[in-house]
Amino acid sequence: MIGVFDSGLGGLSVLAAIAHALPQANLVYFADTAHVPYGDKDDGFIRNRVLKIGRHLVDQGCTVIVVACNTATAAAVAALRETLPDIQIVGVEPGVKPAAVASNSGRIAVLTTTSTARSERLALLIRQHAGTVQVDVLPCPGWATKVETLHLDDPDFAETARRHLAVVLDAGADQIVLGCTHYSFLIPVLEPIVAGRATLVDVADAVARQCVRLAGASAHGHGELTLFATAHPERLQAALPALGLNRLSVRLTRPARLATT
Repeated sequence: MIGVFDSGLGGLSVLAAIAHALPQANLVYFADTAHVPYGDKDDGFIRNRVLKIGRHLVDQGCTVIVVACNTATAAAVAALRETLPDIQIVGVEPGVKPAAVASNSGRIAVLTTTSTARSERLALLIRQHAGTVQVDVLPCPGWATKVETLHLDDPDFAETARRHLAVVLDAGADQIVLGCTHYSFLIPVLEPIVAGRATLVDVADAVARQCVRLAGASAHGHGELTLFATAHPERLQAALPALGLNRLSVRLTRPARLATT
């Protein structure tokens, strides 16, 4: 079984990619909705939540765990690997490396939460993989919440995003890295803004390919999906069709459940 978790809905973008790549795998998705978003929390709090959720997923029978949250990966994936040495742990990191390789202008931008923007893990990723490419890290406060509330077609937000991205686009960035899994659901808003000037870089498919490599026996199940949430599990289940994820809804074998972790 493969477990995937995030603070809320963002990791569903990664879950969808994994479900497509491994159609027979039994999947568990855990949304820490009682504490969403993680982007404005301190690292100690995030680590505590990640370790508790990791143990919960192991108790459910997961042998592969995907930290489908850039903020949680930056703050706690090392601690999770140390705590669960027998479990395959997959983190989600911004696609700095592919963006740097693809850049023609020599300048890229990474859209992040406030927490990820200040993380040493992101700084290390940039040092290791950006080479001589200029990297602009652009915190996007409130964007994850926009996804959580399913206000994806808000025209005021589209204009706010346009002004926010103008700084890096005008500076010449030609690759825009989505450094939060929530932002995948904002692609319909962001693509018209960057069209003709830059390419959006998402890593959900890359994470799915890593799961394929690590899945082993977990790849062979009944294609079932189980949902857990620490608050309002019914909202998590209702979000699937609202986000265009009906293909996940059909894998559900029971209603989303409340987790007291």
